[in-house]
Amino acid sequence: MLKKFVLALMVGGIVVSASACNTVKGAGKDVQSVGQAGEDAIHK
Repeated sequence: MLKKFVLALMVGGIVVSASACNTVKGAGKDVQSVGQAGEDAIHK
């Protein structure tokens, strides 16, 4: 019973950390695209 509980916690932690990584990666891409748009506006 304890092994199943620990396994469930580990799997849950992996799922949460993977989704957080995707969120941070997406936010980084958004910031990068805003920076690129700013550079394009300056150079025009």
